[in-house]
Amino acid sequence: MEMLSDVEDPRLPSNGTRHDFQELLVMAISAVLSDCDTIEDVAAWSRAHTTWLRQFLVLKNGVPSEDTFLRVFRLLDPKQFENCFPQWVSSLIPNLSGLIAVDGKTVRGSGKGGETAIHMVSAFATKLGLVLGQEKVSKKSNEITAIPELLDALYLKGFLVSIDAMGCQRAIAEKIIAKEADYLLAVKGNQPNLHKAIQDAFLDRQDQVVHVGQAEQGHGRTVVQRCSVLPAIGIVSESDWPRCAVIARIDSVRQVKGKKPSMEQRYYMASRHLTPAEVAEAVRSHWGIENQLHWVLDVTMKEDASTVRKDNAPANLSLLKKIVLNLLRMDTTDSVKSSLRLKRKRAARDDDLRAHFLGLRPL
Repeated sequence: MEMLSDVEDPRLPSNGTRHDFQELLVMAISAVLSDCDTIEDVAAWSRAHTTWLRQFLVLKNGVPSEDTFLRVFRLLDPKQFENCFPQWVSSLIPNLSGLIAVDGKTVRGSGKGGETAIHMVSAFATKLGLVLGQEKVSKKSNEITAIPELLDALYLKGFLVSIDAMGCQRAIAEKIIAKEADYLLAVKGNQPNLHKAIQDAFLDRQDQVVHVGQAEQGHGRTVVQRCSVLPAIGIVSESDWPRCAVIARIDSVRQVKGKKPSMEQRYYMASRHLTPAEVAEAVRSHWGIENQLHWVLDVTMKEDASTVRKDNAPANLSLLKKIVLNLLRMDTTDSVKSSLRLKRKRAARDDDLRAHFLGLRPL
């Protein structure tokens, strides 16, 4: 409730507001925690659990209708909602450290019915599996403009921030350094001169430090990675890329049963003096955002199947699901080690467990 107090009610008092705005948001979070993935489900669940909700909320005029929930989320300024989110996370876990992966995801279901699908950029603390913030990409823009706005809202001091090639921009590197953090940026063809300089360096230099990772097996394939690192001095201009310390190349050899092996080379640069083993681990951790966040949103929380498409509703519902994801991951009392899917189903059935996940206390 403290987090939500900074979010302004988007409704006009002159039009009549029968339902408390903060209470409406708490109902929505409680419902999404309880395995509800749509606005229709949120309204139906709230009506069915009015007695339980009244332990914590006043509900002076009862539970809002589905239309009221939808209207509020369509009007609600997602920027306000997004800005209060990282403050909430940092207040709960003030000593976060490690790697922050920044990556984007399109909410595919939001693109039907004549609406353009929204694209969300998220910051993800890979060590704890927590979402630290999100930023909606403007319809007339791309991730390059959304990433700096997301970084502005985050506390980054001491973190290593990893971003794919879209975020390999001088202004983004400068912002990360200004916030007393370090960057690890993927380098591809969108920076052709830099990409070629790093490629040539690994062809010409023999003093590179190398780490060969253990073979990873699964789904009928074997992958072996070899990471090489060189000092960036003399290769990458510090005037263009502030404090760039090392460049790296990862050779990934993939063998699928019954087929010829294939190799892929990926290039990176970092402002921190990382060893080859540290680069390899950071890159592996970065792609954890796909399995631990994007896959969970799609499969466990059915984000891409959502039929909410109008105005600000898709962005706000996406943030609701990330709030719930954090609530579930911050719980350390589950001796069974249930999956996130089962935790939501248990929360739907068990009033006490739901209250525990939410940290609620009766009035």
